[in-house]
Amino acid sequence: MLNGLFILHDEAYRKIYTPEVRQEIGKHVHISGPQLNARTIRDHLALLEGVEVIFSGWGGPKLDATFLEAAPRLKAVFYGAGSVKSMVTDAFWDRNIPITSAYAANAVPVAEYVLSQILFLLRGGWLLAQRVKQDRHYGAMREWGEELPGTCGSTVGIVSLGMIGRRVRELLRPFELHVLAYDPYVSREQGEALGVEMCSLEELFRRSDVITLHTPWLKETEGMITGEHFALMKRRASFINTARGAIVREQEMIEALRKRPDLQAVLDVTYPEPPEPDSPLFTLPNVVLTPHIAGSMTVNECQRMGMYMAEELRRFVAGQPLQWEVSRERAAMMA
Repeated sequence: MLNGLFILHDEAYRKIYTPEVRQEIGKHVHISGPQLNARTIRDHLALLEGVEVIFSGWGGPKLDATFLEAAPRLKAVFYGAGSVKSMVTDAFWDRNIPITSAYAANAVPVAEYVLSQILFLLRGGWLLAQRVKQDRHYGAMREWGEELPGTCGSTVGIVSLGMIGRRVRELLRPFELHVLAYDPYVSREQGEALGVEMCSLEELFRRSDVITLHTPWLKETEGMITGEHFALMKRRASFINTARGAIVREQEMIEALRKRPDLQAVLDVTYPEPPEPDSPLFTLPNVVLTPHIAGSMTVNECQRMGMYMAEELRRFVAGQPLQWEVSRERAAMMA
């Protein structure tokens, strides 16, 4: 039986590694010490001496040279959350230790959130709801009815076809929608195989009835979405951001939304997060803010991430390839 430790913050431990998940892990791993976090493990490095596997998540340790020197027998890291970027270092990659992540499990609720918003926005949902409360009658429906795109024959634009973008595309298949995509790393032929039409970012904003952003926050993608992109949007078009707020030039977006009250924006992320107390995002009638709820947040959703790691553990013990292993190259592209 392998020796292991849980290293992540308390809330993540309770949500991700529920008793059911820990029972599955316990079939293959003897947990040789208490649950620790990134701070407390530094005071208990001696516990790492015999550790072969680590189960982590939010609040996990920095896998730097000091940590790795204290863990000479470490064979694998199981990260029960999304991006591993905050944990890994060059020293870690140089040890050739496999690390696997529950990023695919975390993509599930994000894609479901996006699907719900796409369908609602295509019917003008948030703007109409706001107008009904303001006017106390249903006149806006008669006023806008012929302009609203609806779900039959409309166009959805997906910005970036990573794990979440591709899952959103799959969830859209039952609907009579045309799907555009922008991703510089995906060829037209690959796009055709996914059932999407690849195009430029500008064309995507110009043609789409709803645009959903799934680009990772990297130095190269900061401020990628500009006010000019919003100015290109069709009348009654909508924008969804469940990626990261810094990918959008927020002030330019705000100005565009002020000039174009016909547009709708659903923002699950902002920069900073939450917005400053005096931010117009709180008062613009065509902006809906949700408090970063698209990803795994409920106990059941977080437990699913833990189950993904328990399944990866079974593959590891059986000598099978890890399904969700993160390479050094993939980690560089993660948010």
